[in-house]
Amino acid sequence: MSETWTFICATSDLLPGEMKTGFDEVTGAGIVVFNLDGTLYALEDKCTHEDFELSAGSFEAGESSVECVLHGARFDIRDGRALCAPAYEPVAKFPVRTQDGGVWVRDDRE
Repeated sequence: MSETWTFICATSDLLPGEMKTGFDEVTGAGIVVFNLDGTLYALEDKCTHEDFELSAGSFEAGESSVECVLHGARFDIRDGRALCAPAYEPVAKFPVRTQDGGVWVRDDRE
């Protein structure tokens, strides 16, 4: 498990209803961070149905979900669980912190 936190963006660059992407410095995993009414959530930027970037899809803040543009699979951004077919497996969720005016994430999978 990595203890290295990766800078994604300044907190002022991630407003409510927006998402930003980055890559974990250690594992290289794509990460997408969502601002849901001031609370930040981070998921692996990869649909579990097809290996495609979730960040290419749409973030629906009112539903707390992100939809994969490829086949319409939706995931809850708060915990990564799949909300509808064709995806059945959850997306990995990562810890997020704000520090020194920035948004930081890390891939904490073993």
